[in-house]
Amino acid sequence: MAMFKRSTKSAKGFDWAGLGWMFLFFWYFSGITQLLIQLTGTSGFSGFRQAFFMSALWLAPMLLFPRRARLLAALIGVVLWACSMASLGYFFIYQQEFSQSVIFIMFESNISEAGEYATQYFAWWIVLAFIAHTALAIFLWTRVRPVYLPKARAMVAATVIVLAIVGYPLVKQIATNDTLERAIDGFETRVEPAVPWQMIVAYRRYTQQLNNMQGMLDNVSKIPPLSNFKDSMAGQPSTLVLVIGESTNRQRMSLYGYPRKTTPELDKLRDQLDVFDNVITPRPYTIEALQQVLTFADEEHPDLYLKTPSIVSMMKQAGYKTFWITNQQTMTKRNTMLTTFSEQADEQVYLNNNRNQNARQYDGDVLEPFTKALADKAERKLIVVHLLGTHMSYQYRYPPSFDTFTDRQGVPDGVNDDQLPTYNSYDNAVLYNDFVVSSLIKDYAKTDPNGFLLYLSDHGEDVFDSAGHGTLGRNEGKPTAPMYTIPFMTWASPKWRATHDWNMQGDVQRPYSSSQLIHTWADLAGLSFDELDRSRSLVSDSFKPRPLLIGDPYQRPQKALIDFSLIKPKASTVPANVVVQ
Repeated sequence: MAMFKRSTKSAKGFDWAGLGWMFLFFWYFSGITQLLIQLTGTSGFSGFRQAFFMSALWLAPMLLFPRRARLLAALIGVVLWACSMASLGYFFIYQQEFSQSVIFIMFESNISEAGEYATQYFAWWIVLAFIAHTALAIFLWTRVRPVYLPKARAMVAATVIVLAIVGYPLVKQIATNDTLERAIDGFETRVEPAVPWQMIVAYRRYTQQLNNMQGMLDNVSKIPPLSNFKDSMAGQPSTLVLVIGESTNRQRMSLYGYPRKTTPELDKLRDQLDVFDNVITPRPYTIEALQQVLTFADEEHPDLYLKTPSIVSMMKQAGYKTFWITNQQTMTKRNTMLTTFSEQADEQVYLNNNRNQNARQYDGDVLEPFTKALADKAERKLIVVHLLGTHMSYQYRYPPSFDTFTDRQGVPDGVNDDQLPTYNSYDNAVLYNDFVVSSLIKDYAKTDPNGFLLYLSDHGEDVFDSAGHGTLGRNEGKPTAPMYTIPFMTWASPKWRATHDWNMQGDVQRPYSSSQLIHTWADLAGLSFDELDRSRSLVSDSFKPRPLLIGDPYQRPQKALIDFSLIKPKASTVPANVVVQ
């Protein structure tokens, strides 16, 4: 009878305060990290919003079993606490959000490396923060109390919660995606910011991408080596560096004549550089472009990346120890191909383990591992450095000290006031990219190497450059010149110049597609083999100009491929949708 009275009372005056404490307890474990991400400007608002809604899911069992409210909250809370400690600790150390990339790094590290990380990043304040985090969680648990509803109403309320938070979003994803796999992927992205789903989704995606990558690596291992391979530098110590940029349009670099001083450091090095001003990328997306840039594939033979060696494999065949240092995301569905390229190297350094690209991540992080690779005792080294460059969101690509361009000075009249902040932030990102690339060159030069450094971007970016249609980003279906025009430059050491014909001034204006890079790289490195076509080498006397093809080579008919020379930046007046990697 007493219980009946208590239920009747709750029906008349619902305990909203009790429900609020309950929600706050569950939200705390996901929300504290997402709140820190917001306050530090590390990423956008979507993670905070998604974690907020997902935390309400735990109210369902609490309403169904009010007598066990404290016990249920404790059991669920312990799991959430453990997961939150991992994600919070990772944020404290790296200022990044936990993702499947973190699990990849954890499983790729051995016990010794794990111990080194722990020693390097250990700080007493982190221990104190964990204690405070745990203490506040316990305090919130003491506030949890049963919230009673009549059984029928409790069932309805719990069902509504589950349908609203899980059922509706899942059904929506299924309805708006053409495959169940994509629907599940979209749903996982929605729930991922909240613990414990963060760990569950991260591990599932890690195993999925690992299997995909392993299949690619198995395929790579079956690719035969290059035929009749010869190295004119055989037996000589040398260090070669390939720097791959991201989303950088050369038209926004003062090195290429842009009126704003966006590349002051490279401008100072101008006399030491060979700056090529007529190079384009075949495709405006990272993966699709690098499948051609790093292999023998091109627009007319796009699948050759599956059948022929990459630059890394080629240099290993020449006896080079290979390093891959990347500030790109590691294990995402899109970036599995990039990780496959990196895993072909002898040593890898993965710096960016953010869950999404719209997170603060600076390329200056590559400088320390680059210096370490330069100091490696191997006599012959290839070091690949893959930057995040000027990838949107641009404001996350540079520290506050590089927030230089803030007004309209030097901005084209066609850029309106709404577009101005984005336009300026891109120029600031280019400015910081200049600092990073020039620092890599300077650090390389300090070692007095025998070799050269080549820098290019994977593709460009249109940031309101094409007057009349306000294009932002990249869209292969509506191409504009800035999406394809990329920086391409080389720096050679005095030792290398002394033993090589390095006069390229007559070559810098040659029309060239980066899809042919492997031929140029082999030529520069002094390699020869049957598959080498010197007519495709930008620096060869045998160079033959070809149409600069762009477009999706898998689209039928193949007439989708067009000559880049036909693109006129002012031709289109239709706004293009933003398309990013």
